Amino acid sequence: MTYLHKNAAESRWHQMSLTEQMANIGSEVGRAAKWQKKDDDEIFYGAVARALELFDLTLADPQWQRGALLELGRLKEVFCDGVLGGKEYGTDLRGLEKYFYPFMNLVAKNFKF
Repeated sequence: MTYLHKNAAESRWHQMSLTEQMANIGSEVGRAAKWQKKDDDEIFYGAVARALELFDLTLADPQWQRGALLELGRLKEVFCDGVLGGKEYGTDLRGLEKYFYPFMNLVAKNFKF
């Protein structure tokens, strides 16, 4: 399989905490949200593909318990709804991006330069 996040897929992803993984997913969700209503489908769908790949890498990570994976699977479903215009759940990607803010803030707070 060809990965968009080659370094992450080659085991680096599985060394990250769930908080770090969620922050990275949130980053791609934010990019998708930014480009969703603009006139550049290539950038939008690139961010969507990367977000979906990170969702899948996290879902495949053996270190997480089933409860976390159930929530993450539902979150992926809600993300897909937002990508497709929110017809099923009324999902707005900008609103969904806010779900990831606490993860991003924790990672930024603990990041050492």
